[in-house]
Amino acid sequence: MEFLRLVLVFLHLLGMAMLIGTFMLQLHAGQGAKLNKGWLHGGGLQLITGLALMGIDPALDDIDYNPVKVGVKILVLLVILGLAGGFLRKPAAPKWLSFTLGGLVVLNVGLAVFWP
Repeated sequence: MEFLRLVLVFLHLLGMAMLIGTFMLQLHAGQGAKLNKGWLHGGGLQLITGLALMGIDPALDDIDYNPVKVGVKILVLLVILGLAGGFLRKPAAPKWLSFTLGGLVVLNVGLAVFWP
């Protein structure tokens, strides 16, 4: 079971890296560029692996998750996915969107690291 948890954590971190990489790609594309689908792929990977990690929690006796922290992190991720999904089909992403999405990703990483 520990191996499964480590695989899920690995994939969860890859999802975070995808979101940061997508932010960099979006900045490189410049103003007027279409929103990158990587926002949805990275966010979806984060959501699926995060929920799977919570699902195997009862099988792991030594790990206790803070349900309030997890709820806030899921809420931030749903905002990221909602914004990305809402602007994905637009011909050009608004100027503020890339920095908002990137800031929300950094907020979620900060919540994971600094909230006990």
